[in-house]
Amino acid sequence: MTERTDTAVRKSISVRAGVERAFQAFTEGIDDWWPRTHHVGNAPAKKGFIEGHAGGRCYTEHIDGSETDWGKVLIWEPPGRFVMAWLINGNWKCDPDLSKASEVEVRFTRQPDGTTRVDLEHRNFERMGESGMNMRMVVDSAPSGWGGLLQLYAAYVQKGEGE
Repeated sequence: MTERTDTAVRKSISVRAGVERAFQAFTEGIDDWWPRTHHVGNAPAKKGFIEGHAGGRCYTEHIDGSETDWGKVLIWEPPGRFVMAWLINGNWKCDPDLSKASEVEVRFTRQPDGTTRVDLEHRNFERMGESGMNMRMVVDSAPSGWGGLLQLYAAYVQKGEGE
């Protein structure tokens, strides 16, 4: 019998917005808060997208007109949650093979005080082979990993942009 270790990265933050606004800001508003430096394309990033449906692309459009996929929406349940395949491999390139993709699940839960708790779990790094633990370390690091990204997201929500 082999023992499986839980290697998921989990981060949470509360934002001063209802679940609908919190979900919309994360998904439709991703281009407004996601850093332009965080991309896997060959040219500088121009705009980021998460297509709002199961099977939708998560991708970046670049200044040279090219597009680079970095994810695929697996589950789309607004405003409560979505799950995407993280198609970025250990070499920081897109690998469209879903069997090698890690997953990112983001849940949005209304709190009694009117805020929304956002829980992010990035999991299944073992699918990536030897590079998976390196990817896990990077996305768990501060300030450029998920914790820092959620801070940028929360600041965007706080400003009330895109309402």
